[in-house]
Amino acid sequence: MFRIGFGNDIHRLEEGRKLILGGVEIPSNLGAVGHSDADALTHAITDAILGALALGDIGAHFSDKDERWKNADSFVFLREAVRMMKEKGFSVGNVDTVINLEQPKLRPHIEAMREKLAVALEVGIDSVSIKAKTGEKVDAVGNLQAIKTEAVVLLQRI
Repeated sequence: MFRIGFGNDIHRLEEGRKLILGGVEIPSNLGAVGHSDADALTHAITDAILGALALGDIGAHFSDKDERWKNADSFVFLREAVRMMKEKGFSVGNVDTVINLEQPKLRPHIEAMREKLAVALEVGIDSVSIKAKTGEKVDAVGNLQAIKTEAVVLLQRI
């Protein structure tokens, strides 16, 4: 039996904030604004897993109104989603993601992100795909106002 989940996330960008994606800090003068560490990639993957399990979204489990999650490492959320997934008898088959960010260029950081996410998801690196796109100077992403991420996950019964 297979289950498919889709997740997405968007965060405003501001000067002086850290830019963390897939658990990797990316050198940048703009960073994402959020209640936690604002790791939009990890949030989208977490949402995709929760969606595949029909368990709601990341906000239902880790509310931005809850001070416990203030500045939290987003891998805490991902590891909890993986725990719930395993409890329900599933494992990740693969995950495919897209990061929409005008700058900086992400290619030099993608392998490090894949490695960290593979460990957290308990899969081989060949089961984690990360693609980076720009906004072509269009809309909030293209105008350096936001980062947007999307993720699709395939879960398989253990």
